[in-house]
Amino acid sequence: MEFYNKVGKMALGSRLRRLSEKLTEQAAEVYGMYGIDMNPKWFPVFYALAEGEDKSIMQIAQEISHSHPSVSTIVKEMVKHGIAQEVPNKADARKNYIRLTDKGREINSRIQVQYADVNAAVETALNETQYNIWKAIEEWEFLLEQKSLFNRVKDEKKARESADVRVVDYTPKYQPAFKRLNEEWITKHFKMEETDYKSLDHPDDYILSKGGHIFIALYNGEPVGTCALIKMDNNMYELAKMAVSPTAKGKGIGFILGQACIAKAKELGADKLYLESNTILKPAINLYHKLGFKKITGAPSPYERCNIQMTLDI
Repeated sequence: MEFYNKVGKMALGSRLRRLSEKLTEQAAEVYGMYGIDMNPKWFPVFYALAEGEDKSIMQIAQEISHSHPSVSTIVKEMVKHGIAQEVPNKADARKNYIRLTDKGREINSRIQVQYADVNAAVETALNETQYNIWKAIEEWEFLLEQKSLFNRVKDEKKARESADVRVVDYTPKYQPAFKRLNEEWITKHFKMEETDYKSLDHPDDYILSKGGHIFIALYNGEPVGTCALIKMDNNMYELAKMAVSPTAKGKGIGFILGQACIAKAKELGADKLYLESNTILKPAINLYHKLGFKKITGAPSPYERCNIQMTLDI
């Protein structure tokens, strides 16, 4: 127990596996006490077949929530021990169904008293505990169905790394990074256009001097993302030149930059934000929706790669 106390809750899976192994070992002793010749790991499959209906391996796997390969292995072991047998499927001769043999049905008849005693013993044990593990397992199964452990850890990782992201105002020293980050994603999916070169090579002339703004996202002091606000007419700004380095994906940098731009647009007195994108950039489109942008049909874009326009009322 010292190991689990030291490691803590991140060893939950290992500790549950240890408990499962202990219960399986003790279950084998119980089967022996009742003279039942059966491996404890066969029980779910055996129980599924005990109703008397022929079932396919896929049906059994779905019923007991096991994988197809796992059920297939157990069935082979049960067949080898004479407890189960394969029978032709009348509807499709190419497929076999599984049923209990005479030996299996005889075991099912004798095992009923064991079921009653085991159920009573487990109920007694549950009543002796402060926390009902059966209900707790049901809760955990529900929680993990709603959101997997992988996604939960992924979110924690993202939150931790996002806390180390710092958004700063553009200065001339960031011009190479501003161009590199944008050129990186544009050339991956499309081709650089004349307007790209103008804004990326001369951001002071094309964006800043016209009332716009540029943000740079730093992670551990390195520029890994950028986004710009370009002044348009009628108190409207364009959200443009958003780019995040592939090496910094999954840290929420795009969302952080988007929020910074929205806050800056409000500060500059904007009524609306506008953007242009392409629907093949699914992560980007999802991000814009998350930020509150909605699709519109606007004026023709100067960019060949643009096939969607969106706006956000501020």
